Amino acid sequence: MKKLIYVFILIFSSHVVFAKSNVEGFWTTIDDETNEAKSIVQIYEYQGKYFGRIVELLKNKEAVAALPASPKIEGLDIIWDLEKDDNKYKGGEILDPKKGKVYGCELWRDGDNLIVRGKIAFLGRNQTWLPAKDFKGNSEALVPQKPKLK
Repeated sequence: MKKLIYVFILIFSSHVVFAKSNVEGFWTTIDDETNEAKSIVQIYEYQGKYFGRIVELLKNKEAVAALPASPKIEGLDIIWDLEKDDNKYKGGEILDPKKGKVYGCELWRDGDNLIVRGKIAFLGRNQTWLPAKDFKGNSEALVPQKPKLK
């Protein structure tokens, strides 16, 4: 019986470690200037790569991106082509929809939070996104839709 309990604890604890390193799900972004919750982003996997879509703006729901055809920010993919590399997700890009600029991107977990790093070469800046635990979004499988940038 003790062996069975030990095996269960080992399996359960390894599952918890795996869950902590996974970035898929819904995340609350925080505005750098106001420190208020700004949007909900869904990080999802598609064909072995990871993407992020703004699924809800918490203020100014009709805001448009500084891109050709001025698409609405809500519903816009802002992260694309990340690949898992151990506990980090690298090699992708992230869009700042307000400025229309694209940066290199990395993601990783820090406890329950998600660290999002936008960068140009070796210079960059981190944001901490919080789990959107109370968000009742649709978890249907998404297909990436990279926005038209030029």
